[in-house]
Amino acid sequence: MRPIDYRTGDATDPVGEGARIICHVCNDIGGWGRGFVVALSKKWPEPEAQYRAWHARGEAAGFKLGEIQIVSVKGDLSVANMIAQHGVRSQHGVPPIRYAALERCLATLAEHAQRVSASIHMPRIGCGLAGGEWPEVESILQRTLCAAGLSVHVYDL
Repeated sequence: MRPIDYRTGDATDPVGEGARIICHVCNDIGGWGRGFVVALSKKWPEPEAQYRAWHARGEAAGFKLGEIQIVSVKGDLSVANMIAQHGVRSQHGVPPIRYAALERCLATLAEHAQRVSASIHMPRIGCGLAGGEWPEVESILQRTLCAAGLSVHVYDL
């Protein structure tokens, strides 16, 4: 199992050569405009446009918790929109992050990344607006991406 590479930097400017995928957590209500997605949209309009189109098509198009959408943004660089957040606010003390959905997203991402020989790059997903706890997210990363032998990079600004 490969360890997670923690680094200071910008997750929208991933290190390395070859195929790279930037992943992040999206909500299940079509909202886009706060948190890490702002930085993504400043660099590339495609992830937001494709997320909004996916949401508009609805569950029949696979838009639901636990699903991912891979969006090519530049050459060998892609963004994975991962639906792992229910709504945008805590309800009855429960934060929006859905760990089981995140695990499904990351397992799917691991399969895709292995097929295309990609490294994975991210901020501390699910721990900002989604309200998740990093030790839980880190454990999911280890069970999915790291266990699959993928190169995983987590960026702190």
